[in-house]
Parts: sequence; structure tokens; C-alpha cells
Amino acid sequence: MKKLFLLLTMVIAFSATMNAQRIVFVDTERVLESMPAYQEAQKEIDQITQQWQEDIQRKYGEIDEMYRAYQAEEVLLTDELRQQRQDQIIEKEKELKEYQKKKFGYQGDLYKKRQELVKPIQDQIYETISTMAKRKAYDIVLDKSSGVSILFASEEYNKTCEIMEGLGLSCEE
Repeated sequence: MKKLFLLLTMVIAFSATMNAQRIVFVDTERVLESMPAYQEAQKEIDQITQQWQEDIQRKYGEIDEMYRAYQAEEVLLTDELRQQRQDQIIEKEKELKEYQKKKFGYQGDLYKKRQELVKPIQDQIYETISTMAKRKAYDIVLDKSSGVSILFASEEYNKTCEIMEGLGLSCEE
């Protein structure tokens, strides 16, 4: 009876081990930030963003000048000219808001540029992670930097350096 119980316990323990999932995690933000291609892409995005911001500031300055000129001349203008100037100012503000939305809004030019420059780098990281996961038979790979709450993880499951090395990057702890 004892032998049967021991054998049954061993079979259950062995099957539980066989069904255990292998879970690891990677800090993709750290990987991205260590890649020269990503740093260059980010620098280009920052430059474009700064240009657009300066352009927007300049246009706001033009609208402000139009408004100040209108205020200075308002008492001298006829009702029709006053309304015409107000409409011009309002139209310029609408155009500027549309321009801002086109550049920085959802699916705007900034989003498209980021997709163009950063997505290939992210795809390269994903391919490296996918290859490693298949080669090492990992069931789940979590991204530590993407908002997945990992309250505790042993460093033995951290495969960030392995991914960095797979991308030809050095990993200094």
C-alpha cells in the first residue's frame, strides 16, 4: 500500500512538473534605450516635434498680433469691419487648432513618424524575443516595462540581457 501511495505521489508530482508553464520577463524599455537605432529615431522625432512646436508658437504669435491690432482699432471700425476682423481671427485660430491636431493628434503626423521610425526596431526586438522563447521553450514572456504589474520576479527569469545580446548589444547590469 505504501509503495502504491509513493508511486501515485511521484506520478502526480511528475505530471505537475511536466505541465508547469515557463514564464520569463524582459524589460523592453531598457532594450530599446540601449539600441543606437532607437536613440537616433528618438532624436529625429524630437527634432521634428520641436520644429512643429516652434511653428505653432509662431502662428499663435501672429494670431495674438492680429488680436492686438484689432483691439487697438476696434473703436474706429464699422460694425461690418469689426465682424470681419473677428471672423478672420477666429478662422486663424481654427486653422491653427486643425494644424495642431494634424501634427500631434490621434493618428497624426507625429504618430505616423513614430510608427515609421520606431516600429521596425520594436519588430526586431519582438523577433528576437520570439526566437528565444521558441528555442528555450518558454510559454509566456512578459514585458516588465509595458504596464504589466510584476510585483516580484526572481532575476533568474529576467531575460533582458539575453535579448540585448541577441540584438548584438552589450548588457551591463
